[in-house]
Amino acid sequence: MLLLKHPLRHFEAFKYLHLGMLSEIPQKSLPKIAKTVGLKSSQSLHHFLRDALWDTKKSREMRLEFTKILIGEREIILCVDETGDKKKGKATEYVTRQYIGNLGKTENGIVSANAYGVVDGITYPLIFQIFKPKNRLKPGDKYKTKPQIAIDMIQELKEWGFKIKLVLADSLYGES
Repeated sequence: MLLLKHPLRHFEAFKYLHLGMLSEIPQKSLPKIAKTVGLKSSQSLHHFLRDALWDTKKSREMRLEFTKILIGEREIILCVDETGDKKKGKATEYVTRQYIGNLGKTENGIVSANAYGVVDGITYPLIFQIFKPKNRLKPGDKYKTKPQIAIDMIQELKEWGFKIKLVLADSLYGES
């Protein structure tokens, strides 16, 4: 497990985040999760997410391996969608004025393309990628449209051995 080399408080924060994500609360913000699991403040959860020594690539690979084991050889229905969050300012990477699908309009925010697998009525989050607008590219970044990102995600999932029966994509609005 990735948390074995971390302090006990990281394990506790991970446990609380996990419980909060599984809870029935409609919005999974850190303050709401903290309140739901009985914490006085969400700061410990915030510090855990900010300070834990994450190996993002390894975490993603482990999650995909476990998901692949659960699904086995069954075919998935792959749902590809974009979502965004309204943000103030431009301190967060790739935040700019752009179409935010869940708001249905152009706002200052950040957008990601997301892929979910559906098997036997169960939805499995698979992979996501942050959309990098042309005006916020950093040195070394390559611009990709949202459909190009979706194609890359499909190819990556096929390389992982996921058997894709059908791809569903909400592409009738916005820039796609």
